[in-house]
Amino acid sequence: MTVKWRSVCTFFSLKHNSPISRIALAILAVGVAAGCDKLGRDKGSPTGPSGPPAPGSTIVYDAVGASDADGVGSSVVCPPFVDCPNGMGYPQVAARQLKALAFDVSLVNLGIPTAVIGPDFQALGQQFGHFTLGNFIAGEVPSVRTNATLVTIFAGGNEINIITAALGGGAGAGDQAGYIDAQVKAFGADYATLLTGIRGRAGAARIVALNVPNLAGFPFLAQAPLGQRQAAQRAAVGMTKTVVNALVAQNVIVVDVMCDSRMYLPSNYSADGFHPNDAGYAFIAGEIVRAVTSSAYPAPQSDCSFMSMVPNP
Repeated sequence: MTVKWRSVCTFFSLKHNSPISRIALAILAVGVAAGCDKLGRDKGSPTGPSGPPAPGSTIVYDAVGASDADGVGSSVVCPPFVDCPNGMGYPQVAARQLKALAFDVSLVNLGIPTAVIGPDFQALGQQFGHFTLGNFIAGEVPSVRTNATLVTIFAGGNEINIITAALGGGAGAGDQAGYIDAQVKAFGADYATLLTGIRGRAGAARIVALNVPNLAGFPFLAQAPLGQRQAAQRAAVGMTKTVVNALVAQNVIVVDVMCDSRMYLPSNYSADGFHPNDAGYAFIAGEIVRAVTSSAYPAPQSDCSFMSMVPNP
């Protein structure tokens, strides 16, 4: 049965006519004005390094993401491309934690508020009324530094909300499950392009990717219709299982936020229910630091209870 639902606030995404979207535009303008360097390509290893950085070494850290990388929802929000040493988003907190471990850290936050992974999702969002300032492939990869030794990636939240908005707008009316699965495949194709671009610029970088949490368990969807939560869950589980978790075979370290109970604690979210607060970003940063410095970071779980937080149709 085809299910339609009302529109709700989105995770790491903003409406075109909202005051927050105008703030996001201002943040982005400040960041771009400060300089978004376009460096030449580096033909490094296609699979990146095999081990953690040596104690006391320099870590050149570029964070690829959306408003999560800027720390929206935290007590100190940072513009992209701008030095923000006191920021409370996960890249800034992780950088400080790494410095506390005696690493010399150079951080560039590339996160564009409202961004999605690729131009296809950006176009889909615009089609169904979800304002997006850009995408990772076109707007962030060209600014990855060629000497980066660490790149983190967090994608999926905005894309899921665009998928559910499209369903609510009538897309996939004859086969909503099939429509979701097709979008998951598109996400996988975009992720492959993203990794190729990052490794084409910084082949020596250690890549840490966060998989996609189950948005159906987030506070902002607590009162959403069951069909919307089911769709969000199907998309998130598909993206995590078939796209991000599979990247361990390509020497990508995967942080398993899908199966981390802390990702679903209301106390880890800001008042809007979809952006983490300081505590939420802090635990994500801690996992990134553990992934960066560990020689045997655990692989993501293939299954867990958080993958079925709502009953499937």
